[in-house]
Amino acid sequence: MLKGFKDFIFRGNVLDLAVAVVIGSAFTAIVSSFTDGVIKPLLAVFGGTSELGWGFELVSGKPATFVQLGTIVGAVIDFLLIAAVVYFVLVHPANRVMARFSSKEAAVTEIALLTEIRDLLAAERRYDGDTTTTTTIREV
Repeated sequence: MLKGFKDFIFRGNVLDLAVAVVIGSAFTAIVSSFTDGVIKPLLAVFGGTSELGWGFELVSGKPATFVQLGTIVGAVIDFLLIAAVVYFVLVHPANRVMARFSSKEAAVTEIALLTEIRDLLAAERRYDGDTTTTTTIREV
C-alpha cells in the first residue's frame, strides 16, 4: 500500500503539479500587489470624491451598503494577467516543445487504426476465399 502511494507521489505529473501550484501562488501574490498598488488607485479616480472608491451605495448615507465595482474590476484584471502569463510563459512554450519533439507516427488516430485493421481483415478474408476456391477447383 505504501509502495503504491510512493509511486503515485513520485510520478512526474504530481511533482509538476506541486511545483505549478507553488509558483502560481507566488505569482498570484505579485499580480495582486500590482493590482492593489497600481490598478485600484487608477480605478479610484473614476470613483469621484468618495473615500470608498469606484462603486455605489445601495442605501444612501450607509457606507456598509457600498458596492465596490473597483474591487470586481481589479479581480478581473488579476485573473486576466495571471492567465496571460501562465499561457505565454508555460503553456505556449510547452506546446511548441511537444510539437517539435513529438513523432508524427505517434499521433495515429483511433479511426485510422481501426480503418487499417478493417482493411487487413478484408484482405485476409479475400485471400482465404481465393485459397478455398483454388483448392476446390483442384480437387475436382
